[in-house]
Amino acid sequence: MKFKLKPQTITYSLIALLGGVLMGLTPAPVGAFPLAWVAFIPLWLLAINSPLKLTIWYGMLWAFAYHGLAIFWITGVHPMTWLGVPWLASLAIAIFCWLAIVAWGLVFITVWAVLFKVLTRKVKSNLLTQSYRVLVGVALWCGLEMIWSQSPLWWSSLSYTQSPDNLWILQLLKVSGPTTVTAIIVAVNGFLGEFIQARFVQRQRLASSRGLIGIALSLLITLHGIGAVVYSRPLNDENPFKVGIIQGNIPNTIKLFSDGKKRAMLNYTRGYEKLADLGVDAVLTPETALPFFISQIPQTAFYQAILNKGVLAWLGAYGTSPENPDSLDYTNSVFTVAGDGEVLSRYDKVKLVPLGEYIPFESVLGAVINRLSPLNAAMIPGTRSQTFDTPFGRAIVGICYESAFPYLFLPQAQRGGDFLITASNNAHYSETMPAQHHAQDVLRAVESDRWAIRATNTGYSGIVDPHGRTLWLSGINTYEIHAETVYPRQTRTLYVRWGDWLVWLLLGGMGVSAIAIKYLDL
Repeated sequence: MKFKLKPQTITYSLIALLGGVLMGLTPAPVGAFPLAWVAFIPLWLLAINSPLKLTIWYGMLWAFAYHGLAIFWITGVHPMTWLGVPWLASLAIAIFCWLAIVAWGLVFITVWAVLFKVLTRKVKSNLLTQSYRVLVGVALWCGLEMIWSQSPLWWSSLSYTQSPDNLWILQLLKVSGPTTVTAIIVAVNGFLGEFIQARFVQRQRLASSRGLIGIALSLLITLHGIGAVVYSRPLNDENPFKVGIIQGNIPNTIKLFSDGKKRAMLNYTRGYEKLADLGVDAVLTPETALPFFISQIPQTAFYQAILNKGVLAWLGAYGTSPENPDSLDYTNSVFTVAGDGEVLSRYDKVKLVPLGEYIPFESVLGAVINRLSPLNAAMIPGTRSQTFDTPFGRAIVGICYESAFPYLFLPQAQRGGDFLITASNNAHYSETMPAQHHAQDVLRAVESDRWAIRATNTGYSGIVDPHGRTLWLSGINTYEIHAETVYPRQTRTLYVRWGDWLVWLLLGGMGVSAIAIKYLDL
């Protein structure tokens, strides 16, 4: 891509970067979620008014600023000297991970900018066709988010910019999942951008352009109002059970070594016994709370505590391959261990972390990238068809990174999941990542209309109700236990019933509108 960086191009480049920075400030640690409603306007205007090559350039800059800021916490994997990785190699791996995720997001937004430019280059300046341009922008963004969320790398959907603070708009997740909130954000930005384009770029009269800003404000106010009504509705739940959460606070630097294993056994056994004495019905532990295979658990003090207290535990540990138990393959799993010690159910992590739990293109990269997995064996993913039955109902389960992938939770809800549990580690990073992780789980709770029980190793563990309200949130890098009453639910939101139907409606509407505009010469 060759073009001269003229003064105007430099100015517009800075504007594109500014827009991306504003969007990057919406999640933790800043949490400036209102900025999402205007942060996309610069890229919208630049895409409309720039040649295709410059549109690509501006899209890349906006994407780099947004994803670069939002995902910068990934560099917290450094240093990995505790794993035997040299300091400089550790830094290189951290930078590589960050750049890989940013680049993947950059490709996504660049594709959007190109398609948006190509499909709307001949749009005329009237309310009908400007609304069509907004429809194209919204449909393309939502369609691409759906595609990218199926990939190994995904985290920063526009919908999570509103979580966990803007609970009114998040209620609309119940309509069609994250697509609903993403579509609203892009639409409001699009109509505001079209107003600026008409009023200040094309110099249209205010009377002919005010409809655009009217639509933007109507969408913003009306949809927040609808969300507020849903948010205010009482839950009226029945059949409560009391759950305990243990946040063991075992740093990764010691977790996989003898001192860490001893500390984990002590903290989780002690926490389990205290929660059992408080009268809980079940105890949830984090991802790989006990870094042992489930076959080794009966020889531990934790298992003996279960037999003594008789309280069910959801235990994070390693499992052998369900198909080939004698192989070296293993799973990252959560097990339901009943009060008599019997394992009632298991969930194996489906979405493994690239480079952390498996090496993409291992035949090429395996020789030059140190494996970060804790065992000298291959971690394998679980299947998407898993169910996780408990005495309190069927649970929807996610392990760590999976919280960013709504398509893993939706089928479990459709198969009758009554409540949601997530088990995570989060021990590598600053508090930014756990805060964003909590925001992801809030999305999953609201869209499925389920209570969410979150246990993490170092923070933030929590309890979230079906409206997205955080009833309890632990500290960061602290050992904590907590007991809370939660409720299984059998409600079925539009999203649970029909899945992500809105994205298909938007894409279909875009196609029909394009044909109408072309043949009716609008």
